[in-house]
Amino acid sequence: MLFRESAASLANRTRLEGRVTDLLTENFLHRHGHRPQPSEVRSWERSIPALTNALVEAGLGEVEMLLEYGLPLTSKRADVVLAGVHPISGAPSYIVVELKQWSEAYPEEDDPLRCRVPSYPAPVLNPIEQVRGYCDYLVSFNGALERNPEAVTGVAYLHNATEFGVGGLREVTEDHHGRMFTGDQRGAFLDYLRARLAPKPGAGAADDLLQARVRPSRQLMAVAAEEVRDREQFVLLDEQRLAYETVMAAVRRARRSHHKQVIVVTGGPGSGKSVIALSLLGDLYRRGVPALHATGSQSFTKTMRKVAGARKPEVQRLFRYFNSFMEAEPNDLDVLVCDEAHRLRKTSANRYTKATLRTGRPQVDELIDAARVPVFLLDQHQVVRPGEMGTVEQIRHAAAEQGVECTLVELDSQFRCGGSDSYLRWVTSLLGLEGDGPIEWEPDGKVELLIADSAQDLEDFLGAKRAHGYGARISAGYCWKWTTKISPGTTALPPDVVIGDWSKPWNLYGDRSLLGAPPAPLWATDPAGFGQVGCVYTAQGFEYDWSGVIMGPDLVWRTDRWVVDRAASKDPSFTKATPDADVDRLVRNTYKVLLTRGMIGTIVYSTDRETREKLRSLIPSGA
Repeated sequence: MLFRESAASLANRTRLEGRVTDLLTENFLHRHGHRPQPSEVRSWERSIPALTNALVEAGLGEVEMLLEYGLPLTSKRADVVLAGVHPISGAPSYIVVELKQWSEAYPEEDDPLRCRVPSYPAPVLNPIEQVRGYCDYLVSFNGALERNPEAVTGVAYLHNATEFGVGGLREVTEDHHGRMFTGDQRGAFLDYLRARLAPKPGAGAADDLLQARVRPSRQLMAVAAEEVRDREQFVLLDEQRLAYETVMAAVRRARRSHHKQVIVVTGGPGSGKSVIALSLLGDLYRRGVPALHATGSQSFTKTMRKVAGARKPEVQRLFRYFNSFMEAEPNDLDVLVCDEAHRLRKTSANRYTKATLRTGRPQVDELIDAARVPVFLLDQHQVVRPGEMGTVEQIRHAAAEQGVECTLVELDSQFRCGGSDSYLRWVTSLLGLEGDGPIEWEPDGKVELLIADSAQDLEDFLGAKRAHGYGARISAGYCWKWTTKISPGTTALPPDVVIGDWSKPWNLYGDRSLLGAPPAPLWATDPAGFGQVGCVYTAQGFEYDWSGVIMGPDLVWRTDRWVVDRAASKDPSFTKATPDADVDRLVRNTYKVLLTRGMIGTIVYSTDRETREKLRSLIPSGA
């Protein structure tokens, strides 16, 4: 949240001090580390006074206005949440308000959940559906609304628009979580506000909302079975919902007119790519639309098969690998959802591939051919292995060569790491992937970051968190040899990762559990995985409450810069033929993946003294 004040006080502040946007801009810069976009500033300047004046005119000056309210466990923000007292029940009452400056908008043809605005180059989500998503999400994650979900309603206020200019948006069904008022319905909007809010102070209700317990995000793996077999479990917000509707619109076109279209969805760690993938798969599966899910990750695919298809073999068959489509008939599927598409490889051939299939055909071409609507979800900064090459440019080029339309949807929010975009920016700056170099971590109340003095301290800290019911894992850079063959009769897993007098085994090799440890594909989701150290290949694509990250000697800080020591890496995918520049990039990407797995917090330890000192200078408190 950027600012909180009563409507009357905010109106008075605006009258005496002029633009409230300067205050919001200053708060935004402090919270996010960069200035807001000019379009956002213009929106504040024009839309917030329109809402403030409406509240004052309605006699609701004591209602509390929460500006740019951050939805829990995500970086998404609602424009305004109004907090007050219900005029009949006297209970807390909240209105989520989505403000639009639009004067004209119309629904996308055959798809009213998306709409066209003349000044925008691509379709956007219908604001009625947008604010409905915010309300549904808030009810799902804010404890103050757990017992009284009816306390929150949602409204899109298009204060510059007339019914003539935007009336077509009402093709979307309106309800108490999503409805719309235009500028020429101002009287009706005031009546709506008075029906939900009493002319009494709203500070107490605002306190209740802001101080309420945040329910942990429903972990991806824990609900996959219901997602695919039963009913949708996730609430998709903004760009997530837009991506979902873009795919579903393409599916309808494909089934109606044999149209083919490639959809590319990009986003950083935790932006909801896999949630979109599962939502799509679940909905398509329930509708009987031929669709498959594919990844280049053995861990992710096998976990999906185990969790989502626990009781139905046909569900397990929905989850494939990228190299499963070498012999697929063109357009045999309606939809192919390619999750973690940054793990695409140049070709699908490997040492087990039959000679007749070793055509050298690009893997991306095979995947595009396999379905009428191939969907690629990717994060280009998560490429961690030589030969992985999934990029937007590569997919666009492949689609263009086949004469296929390609649509890009970018996800700018994220749900991992407590929804803290500041933390993600800190990680990418730390590793030199973006920005001007490491910056000091400023706690933002969304995610915790700590540094440990030893590997034992790191383990003890996470053990204490587990004792309080949290999930936790320890992962490390690939700097220790991995024992892949364990002799029969062995009574304990070999201590691969040895740091002084502390040691732990790597996660198991293979698909079978042993000595109480889960198989490698289930390391991130089985509670027994805490007993082993995971590597990037078992952690990538997963999330857990608390993440412990051991930085090994492959990435160390020396005076004023990072130094990548390829000799310290034991990753067998790095060969003599792998260029130094590629190793440098892949090692940094590896630690980005490991440092962005934690939902609630991350604790870091480096085996190198100088690196620990550098981290300690950037992280205010220690474990």
